[in-house]
Amino acid sequence: MADSKVKITTEFIKLDALLKFASMAGSGGEAKQLIQDGQVLVNGEVCTMRGKKIRPGDKVSLGGQEVVVE
Repeated sequence: MADSKVKITTEFIKLDALLKFASMAGSGGEAKQLIQDGQVLVNGEVCTMRGKKIRPGDKVSLGGQEVVVE
């Protein structure tokens, strides 16, 4: 699983916005669907809340792609 890092300049980023920002989803609608379908893992656990606050140190995984937020 290839780790990539995403740097945010705010306290947190919402999960659906992170998927778009990290190019893991092509659009907000696609991000919403992926999250609702249970395909997104946050720190190793399935997350179905698209507004989940992702903070530095969190890992988000989708289909073999993993992003670490810093």
